[in-house]
Amino acid sequence: MYIGRIVSVGRTQDGRLCAAYRVSSRSFPNRTAVLGEGKISIVPKPGHESDVMKNPYIAYNCVRIVRHGDIAVVTNGSQTDVIADKIEEGMPVREALVLASLMLDYEKDAYNTPRISAVADKNIGAGWLGIVRHDGLEVQRIPLEFGRLWYVATYEENTINRSQCDEFPVSSAEEVCDYMLGGGVFAQRTHPVTGVSALAADYGFDLFAKDVTPGS
Repeated sequence: MYIGRIVSVGRTQDGRLCAAYRVSSRSFPNRTAVLGEGKISIVPKPGHESDVMKNPYIAYNCVRIVRHGDIAVVTNGSQTDVIADKIEEGMPVREALVLASLMLDYEKDAYNTPRISAVADKNIGAGWLGIVRHDGLEVQRIPLEFGRLWYVATYEENTINRSQCDEFPVSSAEEVCDYMLGGGVFAQRTHPVTGVSALAADYGFDLFAKDVTPGS
């Protein structure tokens, strides 16, 4: 089943918070994730830079780490920076998610693609999911259980509810990426392109990114 892009928030079996993202695409698969200082960006692969002229929504920061390493913001678009900046300024997470959703709204493409967001706050042990669709907006604090992950996607599974909760048997940021790309429930979600993760560590969050291996 194709459900488009996916964000998730969860807690590992040993209690670490995690936020993650998967790019799934049928139209623009030639993208990769690039790690930077406290962030991860989605960009076209070399030779496909002109794709951004066809669709302005395909390149963006998908991860930002803020509040001295305590909070990870993970989204499918330019709302990453809005949410991260507002949290850095002191705005509560829920309000930052709502504000960014109201400001930017859903993507004005041929599919009315929703904006989806996840936030993990390791200081207070809390996680949130948010989505703004053409027909509504949802922001919810997620009950984070050990070894469980919640997710929301741009298509089909595009509401926040417990039916989109799965086991989360991972122990590293790389394993989170592997899981998002083809583990558990995501093994049945088609057209993966790249996965990124922010996994809580002693000093902040471990960041990792992994592209799907061609032919896999």
